[in-house]
Amino acid sequence: MDEVGRLTRAAGVVSFFTLLSRVMGLLRDMIVGYLFGAQGATDAFFVAFRIPNLLRRLTAEGALTAGFIPVFTDYLTHKGRDEAMAVARIVFTFVVIFLAVLTFCGVLFADPLIRLFAPGFLGDPGKFGLAVFLTRLMFPYIFFVSLVALCMGILNSLRHFMAPALSPVLLNVSIILCALLVSPLLAEPITSLAYGVLLGGIAQLLLQLPYLVRHGFSLSLNFHFQHPALRRLLFLMGPAVFGAAVHQINVLVSTIFASLLSEGSVSYLYYADRLLEFPVGIFAIALGTAVLPSFSSLVAKREMAELRGALSYALRLVNFIALPSTLGLMVVAIPVFALFFQRGAFDSQTTIQTAQALIYYSLGLWGISGAKVVVPVFYAMGDTKTPVCIAIASFILNLVLSLTLMGEVFAGSDAGFLSAAIVVLSRHLAVFSLAHGGLALATSISSTFNFLLLLLILHFRLGGFPWKEFLVSFTRNLFNALLMAVPLFFISQSVDWVGPEKNLLMHGAIFLLLLGLGFSFYLVLAFLLRSPEWQVVTQLGGRAKKALI
Repeated sequence: MDEVGRLTRAAGVVSFFTLLSRVMGLLRDMIVGYLFGAQGATDAFFVAFRIPNLLRRLTAEGALTAGFIPVFTDYLTHKGRDEAMAVARIVFTFVVIFLAVLTFCGVLFADPLIRLFAPGFLGDPGKFGLAVFLTRLMFPYIFFVSLVALCMGILNSLRHFMAPALSPVLLNVSIILCALLVSPLLAEPITSLAYGVLLGGIAQLLLQLPYLVRHGFSLSLNFHFQHPALRRLLFLMGPAVFGAAVHQINVLVSTIFASLLSEGSVSYLYYADRLLEFPVGIFAIALGTAVLPSFSSLVAKREMAELRGALSYALRLVNFIALPSTLGLMVVAIPVFALFFQRGAFDSQTTIQTAQALIYYSLGLWGISGAKVVVPVFYAMGDTKTPVCIAIASFILNLVLSLTLMGEVFAGSDAGFLSAAIVVLSRHLAVFSLAHGGLALATSISSTFNFLLLLLILHFRLGGFPWKEFLVSFTRNLFNALLMAVPLFFISQSVDWVGPEKNLLMHGAIFLLLLGLGFSFYLVLAFLLRSPEWQVVTQLGGRAKKALI
């Protein structure tokens, strides 16, 4: 099987299990929305969860995975399985020690962390105190989930994708069970979600261990920290800590600014970002997970022509999936929140405000997805500096755009220095007043900028890039997506989704019609216009089915 075939198979397996995880995640968010809605307590939880979750993206899924897989693959290719496993044990030992120290510091310094990441909470001592408590309770999650990421890196390098892709399901199940069963027993019900996060991290790690042992990984510790592979990994990880998770850092910036907006703004952005991660997780992260081992193997073998072909193939898949998903999410933004979330504490106003955030976030789906494919090429080539330089530029752009688009904000006299600085800057830079929607739009623009600039740099690094077939693919799929979205928009606008007289059965049927019609119409258009990417859908399904059997 050639590398494109391996990439398709891997993406199919990861996509299937990620779809299962995202469905459970949607159910989780529906339950959280029903029980807690968008209020001060949920704002506190989402901020507290954002901190270890960001560190997970930075140190675990970002820097650790991006640095480890190329190093491990290189040893596996040139020095054999035994030496590669010895490297894995050394890295495992080092990471355990590092994470223990990081977790201790996170628990100890939870108070200043909340002051930094949610300065707007300082005006509400109850919300601030709850956020600090929840941060301390959930911070050990980073210990377990980072070890999970290392285990995932080992298994993915060995071309085993099922267990790593399945593990997030356990996190969602854990949070759901704690929300339903534990929250009624607590004085502060939102705390049950923190217990669910912690238990979910432990469960994810326990799932990986049997598969590691089956593939020959011993859990014994190895303190040979002078090994050149560890030094190489740390060298790669340094800049990758920032570069691999630019989208998440931009989302965190949005959280900081949203803490100064009206109550519920943090929650609006969280729910919208979670729904955006549905297509991102099913496709973009799945594809990004699959391409890194493939790219690393091609670089190790010096097969640069095939690397260019694999990159072009992956980006054309991004065009085929991300463009219709973008327009589809914009059309169904209100219907999806009205149907799945609008009940209990999640009222109609919350639906409208959250849908607004999702519409603006959706505009960045193409850029986010493309970056998930492009960044691994740099890591496979041992270059972690370029992505971080571009990420810094993207980060600065996001800051400026956030202040420009969200409108002028205000803070009380007891607000900290950071809040006061944001207030002053917003007073001078604000051009539009899109509130939390402006923050989502800023994230989308900066994410697209990040992707396009990285792709342009790769053009020179790889000795060229097939721009013609890429642009033809982009234009064709965007045209198909627009033709698909127009009738869906008019059907959606003819229905009152948020009104009190909502008929769930009828509205649910219309929603399923929108999904089915959109999916079918897009595939028919792709077939009629002879889009080569349309066959990938059946290929991915077939690969995943074979892997399961």
